Amino acid sequence: MTSPYSPASAPHPVLAEVVRSGFTEGHHRGSLVLLAPDGSVDLALGDPAAPVFPRSSNKPMQAAAILRAGLELSGERLALAAASHSGEGFHLELVRTMLAEHGLTVDDLRTPPDLPLDPVEAEAYLAAGRVREPITMNCSGKHAAMLAVCVRNGWDTATYLDPAHPLQVLVGQVVAEAAGEPVAAVGTDGCGAPLMAIGLVGLARAFRAFVTAEPGSAERRVADAMRAHPQYVAGTRRPDTWLMREVPGTLSKMGAEAVQAVALADGRALAFKIDDGSTRALGPVLARALELLGVDAPVVSRIGRAPLLGGAAEVGAIRAAF
Repeated sequence: MTSPYSPASAPHPVLAEVVRSGFTEGHHRGSLVLLAPDGSVDLALGDPAAPVFPRSSNKPMQAAAILRAGLELSGERLALAAASHSGEGFHLELVRTMLAEHGLTVDDLRTPPDLPLDPVEAEAYLAAGRVREPITMNCSGKHAAMLAVCVRNGWDTATYLDPAHPLQVLVGQVVAEAAGEPVAAVGTDGCGAPLMAIGLVGLARAFRAFVTAEPGSAERRVADAMRAHPQYVAGTRRPDTWLMREVPGTLSKMGAEAVQAVALADGRALAFKIDDGSTRALGPVLARALELLGVDAPVVSRIGRAPLLGGAAEVGAIRAAF
């Protein structure tokens, strides 16, 4: 299958431009979709139907699969199961607790050793003389929940990341159902877990499906936990947290390689991917997409601010171009 980001593809439109001292020195291209409250496509830029790897934007679907498999999770634990956490102390403490509750330890995690995702936390971590560990990898909450449901069901914990494992088969089914389209490809995510490719339209529809799902369903339980405890989904200095905290009813989750998905309480939704994977353009593109969806809140400007520095002075910015 040809990737939508292969050189053979036609260039996608510019979603953000890099302007320094009044001179445009760079561009970030990509694809984007906005959905109306009824789920119809309101705006499409680039090729949002083409499959992409949503990376960590798939985590709500993975968490819903864990619930469907029978693990009882709620509150902060369920939010952490869908998280790309910052590696703050309260994140790591809850990961350890979740593991211990099911007779597991950090040695059972198959996440690669890593530093905390948040730069402030990473600097403090290194200053304390610590080294990369599996638990500080931002997906360790998801992996703790995956291991826990394996214990609950008597499934093999050593192979929980195998695409043929019962849990991962179920994840694929949940992703396809929520997106309303088949999984186009299966890869391996940065944390080692299987990764399902879907289109950006499917990703936006999946997020919409979670916020509009029936109360008590696995999808709605995940959305409700993430929205009630956004600091466990991301961290205290992260845009997903700010947005879910300051715009009631919003579900938001970023993914690596500059993927973002958001659904509002009334069913409006968005998803985009920046082709070059640059997260520096993610905030400005997200803010502009939220504006086009009609979100009017101070947090939008905060998310969209991406200054460029010359020495210690601000000399430009990364700004949306659509």
